[in-house]
Amino acid sequence: MNFKNDVEAVDSLRQAYEKLNTEIRKVIFGQEQVVKEVLISIFSQGHCLLVGVPGLAKTLLVNTIAQTLGLRYKRIQFTPDLMPSDIIGTEILDEDRHFKFIKGPLFANIILADEINRTPPKTQAALLEAMQEKSITAAGTNYKLEEPFFVLATQNPIEQEGTYPLPEAQLDRFMFNVWLDYPKYKDELTIVQNTTTNRKVELENVITGEEIVYYQNLIRRIPINDNVLEYAVKLAVKTRPNTEMAPEIVNKYLQWGAGPRASQYLVIGAKTHAVLNGKYSPDIEDIQAVAKPILRHRIVKNYKAEAEGVTVENIIEELLK
Repeated sequence: MNFKNDVEAVDSLRQAYEKLNTEIRKVIFGQEQVVKEVLISIFSQGHCLLVGVPGLAKTLLVNTIAQTLGLRYKRIQFTPDLMPSDIIGTEILDEDRHFKFIKGPLFANIILADEINRTPPKTQAALLEAMQEKSITAAGTNYKLEEPFFVLATQNPIEQEGTYPLPEAQLDRFMFNVWLDYPKYKDELTIVQNTTTNRKVELENVITGEEIVYYQNLIRRIPINDNVLEYAVKLAVKTRPNTEMAPEIVNKYLQWGAGPRASQYLVIGAKTHAVLNGKYSPDIEDIQAVAKPILRHRIVKNYKAEAEGVTVENIIEELLK
C-alpha cells in the first residue's frame, strides 16, 4: 500500500467502503445499518454477534461480504453434538505412522458460527479462545490464525429450548451485538422479486485481505480529541451501578455494567465510523452511533427492570441524552 500520508489512506478506505456497499446491495436489500455495523467491526478488528429470527438472510449477508472482501469463508453449523476438534481440527496417523494435524474450519478469514448458542460450552470456549488469541492450541502445538480473522456468530432469539446461552464474559468478546429486524414492506417486495427468478449476480472483489490488515492498522493511528475520549470512557463508566458517575436509572434498573473493553471498543468503533463517513477524527456523534451495538450485550438488567418492562435500549438511550 503506497500512500503519501494517512489522509490519502483514509480517503482510499472511504472509497473502498462505498464500492463494498454498492456490491453488497446487489444481493442484500434493506439491511444497510446491519451491513454498516458488520463492516465497522471488520475494520476495527472486532467480532460480531447477529441476533435475529430465521430467514433474515444472515448467512447470505456473511457470504456476500466474504466474496466482496476476497477472503476465505467457512460456515460452521453449531449443534448440541459438535466437539472442539470438529472446529479446531484433529491429529491423524498418516501412512508413515507420523501424527499429522488436519486443520478444521476455523482456519479461514471469515467464520460464520451459525446458532452459536446451540452447542455446549466446551465448543463455544474453543471458538472464543480463537477469537481472543487469534491462535489455536491442538495437541500441545500453537497454530497462528491467518489475519484478518473475523467471527460472525448468529443467535435465534425465539427458540431457546435446548440452547446454551453465552455467559456474559464470553459475550464481552464480541465487539458488536447487531439486531436484525424484519425488512420493510418495499424491501421485502424487492427481495421476493429478485429471489424467485433465475437472476444471477456477479460480485466484484473490492478489497484484499492484505489491504484490510493495512486499514485495520490505519484506524488505530487515527487521532482522537481528549473530550471525545473522555465522553467514551464516561459513557461506559456510567453503566456501572452504585458507582460515582452512575445516574439514577442505572442504579435503579441495572445489576451489572460494561467493563473497560466497552470503552476500548467505543473509541475504536467511533474512529472507524468517522473514517467511513469521510472524517479524519471522530467526534461525540461517532461514539453515539456505535454505542447501542457495543453496550447492549454488556449491561445486565435487574429484576425491577424486568418487572417494569424497562429494556436495555431504554437505558442506553437515556444515557446518550
